[in-house]
Amino acid sequence: MTTKLSAASLILALGSALSLSTLTTTAHAADDMQKCFGVAEAGKNDCAAGAGTSCAGTSKTKDQANAWKLVPAGTCTQTPSSTSPTGFGQEAAFTAKS
Repeated sequence: MTTKLSAASLILALGSALSLSTLTTTAHAADDMQKCFGVAEAGKNDCAAGAGTSCAGTSKTKDQANAWKLVPAGTCTQTPSSTSPTGFGQEAAFTAKS
């Protein structure tokens, strides 16, 4: 009984350690990313796309002005956008050009 309990405890401890290391890696990856509005394909936004949408994957059009996608930090304003007034992604939601 003690051997089975020890083996189960070891498995749980290893599982917890692996879970924590994954969380740390994800947090570091998020630090290297930034929100970029107007660059997501239709239905491919990461989250919070404003009125008419609720979260990830709900953008209705390509490069929707109020839908964001995570991109590598520092690259947003160089990422092409067909709806942005500048022709590139924006760090905040914007009004699409006509």
